[in-house]
Amino acid sequence: EKAVNLKKDLAEMQEWMTQAEEEYLEKDFEYKSPEELENAVEEMKRAKEDVLQKEVRVKILKDNIKMLATKVPSSGQDLVTELNVVLENYQLLCNRIRGKCHTLEEVWSCWIELLQYLDLETAWLNNLEERVQMTGNLPDKLDAVNDALESLESVLRHPADNRTQIRELGQTLIDGGILDDIISEKLEAFNARYEELSHLAVSRQITLEQQLQTMRETDHMLQVLQESLGDLDRQLTSYLTDRIDAFQMPQEAQ
Repeated sequence: EKAVNLKKDLAEMQEWMTQAEEEYLEKDFEYKSPEELENAVEEMKRAKEDVLQKEVRVKILKDNIKMLATKVPSSGQDLVTELNVVLENYQLLCNRIRGKCHTLEEVWSCWIELLQYLDLETAWLNNLEERVQMTGNLPDKLDAVNDALESLESVLRHPADNRTQIRELGQTLIDGGILDDIISEKLEAFNARYEELSHLAVSRQITLEQQLQTMRETDHMLQVLQESLGDLDRQLTSYLTDRIDAFQMPQEAQ
């Protein structure tokens, strides 16, 4: 009777494993939204816990069959053979579910990381847009133009590392068919805004550089002219002080 009960327990264990495999490993999942992906991660975590909890039952079943095989070799040997198959299947199930759970957790982590990088780069684009707008109505002063140029250039020196991460993370998920529509839409919008603002910022940078160069040249010309006028003023003052007749002066002084 004990052998019959143990055989029944083995059959039930095998049936449960077959159902678990069908439910958790053979279903075709399509992750088209973050909610679907998150639910799948939570489901696989529960599956892993459920399978691992059966470890105690498997151990008890193993001990009972080995004890029976020791006491009644004739009826226990067949059960040992069946037990080995069940143990092998159970270990395989545990490994596959652990593997799938780990994979889904990695995918979810990849998605969250992509969102974080997008948030960082969007904040940088907002800052860049603000700096570009600030260069629109500058006072016609050399210091103001120079400060605006330096401020814009400091933002443009932003490293490209984050954008590289966005591209690689997005492509990894898209290649796996995970959230591909949502990610493609997000990346398309981000890249379009990045290209537009980058071109606008570089164009404004060139304009400011040209404006600054013109202002510096004009400033230099005015300084040279002012120095020349100062020299002429001092020369004329000396002529007047010495009461020199105008016709005795050089032509330019006259």
